[in-house]
This record gives sequence, structure tokens and C-alpha cells, in this order.
Amino acid sequence: VRWMMYWIVFALFMATETFTDLLISWFPFYYEVKMAFVIWLLSPYTRGASLLYRRFLHPTLARKEKDIDSFLIRARERGYEAALSFGKRGLNLAATAAVQAATKSQGALAGRLRSFSMQDLRSLPEQG
Repeated sequence: VRWMMYWIVFALFMATETFTDLLISWFPFYYEVKMAFVIWLLSPYTRGASLLYRRFLHPTLARKEKDIDSFLIRARERGYEAALSFGKRGLNLAATAAVQAATKSQGALAGRLRSFSMQDLRSLPEQG
């Protein structure tokens, strides 16, 4: 549970830090403070991630639990529909490519066979 709390808090920190890094990275000792914050989150003595999770994240997640569950159900359904749609498109493209390759190669094969027509064979000198 402790590691789950840490990774959730750390993921949120990294997501927000990705956007705010451009704005506040010019502050003096920014990277040192960021490193100290991550160590504070990780440390078993301070239990920073657990503190932040229990005070802020857990109450928010508990209030929004039904919304999150309905979003996940919709996302799963849409993902399944998208996978079916892309699968059908992929199979259609593969079938079309196979038919086009077969028709092109059939034309090449017919051209080669034409070169061995009976008229061509009659024009060859007969060998005794």
C-alpha cells in the first residue's frame, strides 16, 4: 500500500512538473528542491507520499469514484470498438493488397506466357 501511494503521488508530481518545469525551472536551487521533495516522498521516516495521499488524493478519489468507474467502463467499451474497427480496416487493406498483387503478378505471368505462343515457336528454325 505504501508503494502504491508513493507511485500515485509521484506520477501526479511528474505530470504537473512536466508542464510547470518550463515556468519555474529558472528559480535558484530548483533542481535541488525538486530532488529533496522526491526524497521526502520516498523516505520511510517522513512518509511524505503517504501523508499527501491520505490528506489530499484519497478524499478526492473517494468523492469521484463513481465518475471514474463510469469513465473506465466507457473507455473499455470504446477501446474494444476501436480495436474491432482497426482490425476490420487492417484485414480489408490486407485483402485489397493481396488482390492487387495477384492481379499485377497475373499480368506479368500472362506476358511471359505470351512470349511462348505457338507463333513464336513456329518462327524458330527447325533443327533436324
